[in-house]
Amino acid sequence: MSVRELVVLGTASQVPTRHRNHNGYLLRWDGEGILFDPGEGTQRQMLRAGVAAHDLNRICVTHFHGDHSLGLAGVIQRINLDQVPHEVTAHYPRSGKRFFDRLRYATAYRETVPLTEVPVAADGVLAATPGYTLDARRLSHPVESYGYRLTEPDGRRMLPERLAAHGIHGPDVGRLQRDGVLDGVRLEDVSEVRRGQRFAFVMDTGLCDGVHELADGCDMLVIESTFLDEDTGLALEHGHLTAGQAARAARDAGVRHLVLTHFSQRYSDPEEFQRQARAAGFDGELTVARDLLRVPLPKRR
Repeated sequence: MSVRELVVLGTASQVPTRHRNHNGYLLRWDGEGILFDPGEGTQRQMLRAGVAAHDLNRICVTHFHGDHSLGLAGVIQRINLDQVPHEVTAHYPRSGKRFFDRLRYATAYRETVPLTEVPVAADGVLAATPGYTLDARRLSHPVESYGYRLTEPDGRRMLPERLAAHGIHGPDVGRLQRDGVLDGVRLEDVSEVRRGQRFAFVMDTGLCDGVHELADGCDMLVIESTFLDEDTGLALEHGHLTAGQAARAARDAGVRHLVLTHFSQRYSDPEEFQRQARAAGFDGELTVARDLLRVPLPKRR
């Protein structure tokens, strides 16, 4: 059975707190697992969340600040210790390769698993699989940072009433789907486009074109909201977003489910992020992330 859900491993900006681990997010996409921004403590959070090294197929790092990457050493070594039987691919900004290399080889261990590095040097497609296309877009932060987006190919939804009107049933439905035409009836005559799902991951950034391009039409947007709106000046100074800015970007992009995360330790009431996001006009599904939360992608329309 296919599963598409976000597993939140950590939600803290800059430093972990008593209740929040450094960043870490696993996207389960059917049979694959994509780990985003493994900060310090991610390996332990994986254990607490029931996520195994065998679940990982890709690691995507947005940038090389510690709260987004210090967990790489432990995660990579665990992949090798557990002898994951499949290839694992790592994406990260090419300008930070020296940091990736230091984390990958932070200590001595036995390499048993092929780890393929596909660094990001510019906007564009990083991988195309039967289940999704993975893209990257440049963000606006003091160090080079990229956001990521998964786009499922569009499919087709069969319409039973139209099939019945043309007398098509049983094995003939499969033949029509496979061949595109059956006894003069075209596939498009008895079906409609089923839009592929879209997921985007946007971390440390100010507002920029990349934010809007990544968010456009997403079923789920995971986005940083480090500050509340009263601290917009701090957000601008440090290259971050407020809850209201993130929510307005999601509203304008037509996002269905908005997940806010990456919270500054200065705030004690996480519900204020939800209040400000609603005040900014976002009326879709809204989640204020907390550690170990599981968030399913919205059902198809």
